[in-house]
Amino acid sequence: MYKNILIAVSVLFLGFTTQSNSQNSKNINIPVLNFETLKPYLYTDSEEIHIVNFWAMWCAPCVKELPILEAYQKKHPNLKITLVSLDFSDDLETKVKPFLKRKGIISNVVLLDDPDANSWIDKIDPNWSGSIPFTIIFNNKKRTFHERMFKSIEDLENEIKKIN
Repeated sequence: MYKNILIAVSVLFLGFTTQSNSQNSKNINIPVLNFETLKPYLYTDSEEIHIVNFWAMWCAPCVKELPILEAYQKKHPNLKITLVSLDFSDDLETKVKPFLKRKGIISNVVLLDDPDANSWIDKIDPNWSGSIPFTIIFNNKKRTFHERMFKSIEDLENEIKKIN
């Protein structure tokens, strides 16, 4: 009898834990933007450094780079990092949010849902081929573009130093 009660309590606890975890990933706020509503993330009047990183779950180098950006964000909480997901907006609740939760991503995330990539890619940087990861590091005085994966925090820091 004691064993049956223990099993029942365990099943109930597991049910509450699973429900809680799925609700937590749904509570992550990720705005879905088109290019016009993304523009304010791409510019600043401040001398503070901003980082905007374009990525997707299906991009292996992007996924490999995310922990580097997250580690830098944790080390510099006042720095503004925005991760621009290029995943499908239909996958936001079922794939993107659970992925971010699983990976422990705390940086600001937005999802760009604008089908006219040929237009907005050139507006961001005419030299950008469209491949990802793609990162912009900027403040109100200087802007650099990086069509590559950062391999380490030191690699990222070296590029950030060029802005100061």
